Amino acid sequence: MPRIWKPSVTVAAIVEKDGKFLLIEEETSDGIRINQPAGHLDPYESLEQAVIRETLEETAYDFTPTALVGMYMSRYTSNRTGEEVTYLRFTFCGYPGAQHDRPLDEGILRTMWLTRDELAACADRHRSPTVLQCVDEYLEGRRAPLALIQTHASVYKEAISTANG
Repeated sequence: MPRIWKPSVTVAAIVEKDGKFLLIEEETSDGIRINQPAGHLDPYESLEQAVIRETLEETAYDFTPTALVGMYMSRYTSNRTGEEVTYLRFTFCGYPGAQHDRPLDEGILRTMWLTRDELAACADRHRSPTVLQCVDEYLEGRRAPLALIQTHASVYKEAISTANG
């Protein structure tokens, strides 16, 4: 039976405060890169739960998503391994909450607040072309309501364990 192709599902947060955007600088297989707080969808969580978790883990800030900016599909080929991965990225916007005194995720070097122009000036260091694209579309006012995203109860671990027993 042939292997079924599946994209890697990720989430990202657009967090703006006083005209600046919360970004992270991280170590990757292709060197040090700049990205929004972002990461993979884990089992048993909704997309909103994933973006809240990833933002906290990578920046130590609470995050409250208010809208979906967009869904982006792109293919990436690692310069180091030559491996191809297709990413399906769900980018949310929202507002920051409390900042916690906690370590950042492994590989995250620091957080930083940059204007759109400062972010554009370092485009050669972006994790992907969608980093600036998402900010620009956010600034254009692109928003979809969170109600557009539905997560069935069967996704959650509690629902599965309750149904099984």
